[in-house]
Amino acid sequence: MRISRLISFSVAILLGIAAERGAAGEKAAPPPERVVSINLCTDQLAMLVAAPGQLVSVSFMARDPRASSMAEDAAEVPINHARAEEIYLLKPDLVLAGRFTSPATVSMLRRLGIPVAQFDTANTLADVALRLEEVGAALGQGDKAAALAQDYRAKLAAFAGPDGQRPYAILFGAGGYTAGRETLAGHIIRAAGFDNAAEDAGFAYGGFMPLEILAMSAPDAIITGRPYPGASRADAIMEHPVLQEILHGRPRSAMTDRDWVCGTPAVLGAVARTADLRRLITGGE
Repeated sequence: MRISRLISFSVAILLGIAAERGAAGEKAAPPPERVVSINLCTDQLAMLVAAPGQLVSVSFMARDPRASSMAEDAAEVPINHARAEEIYLLKPDLVLAGRFTSPATVSMLRRLGIPVAQFDTANTLADVALRLEEVGAALGQGDKAAALAQDYRAKLAAFAGPDGQRPYAILFGAGGYTAGRETLAGHIIRAAGFDNAAEDAGFAYGGFMPLEILAMSAPDAIITGRPYPGASRADAIMEHPVLQEILHGRPRSAMTDRDWVCGTPAVLGAVARTADLRRLITGGE
């Protein structure tokens, strides 16, 4: 009887130890303490969701006010140029990168034992909330990211399905580049109440639209980007006589490219300004 009790007691202790180990194994891993971002879009998402002091470096592009909607915030964070050597010296326990970030850099960092989390670009407005949640999960800031995503979705819903006339718009930038319906920019102009004339011209994604096609499309509005300072052959097309003739009598909206580039909540500002352009065309309808 005594031996039986000893065996039962020993088994109980072993089961208790196993239960404690199992419970410990189920606990979430601690959030990374030193996070480095090497992509413009993950830069901004990380700045939105990271805890104070958690984000130790962002890419140099994050400080460019022409490309980044959070350039002022990035001024407070050290920058990097996405080179594996400099990233290694920062001693990160997590690196954030885009799906198309240099494969050589990503591969080198992983061979050095540094975890790298890669994120897809946002191709739709719905993707913005998903990217927020994904970056939040990677940084161990799920609750904060969920709150931001919920707020974003609520604000986006206010733009859903405007009634009335849907004028045609075309996105036309440096070199004649345009974007179709299967792009974030295409979703922005659709949410604002425009139809995208580039779709009828066969541009489902991005591509360079000849001026002849632009002229035949006869859009109600042309949405352009702001040219970079200095002479640029790519920007020179915006002063072409054919384009100037097309623009004559039509609204031309010079949008801030930074709100269109990455899938962050800043796209809401792009939608709002584009919706204002639509109301101008339709007489406030």
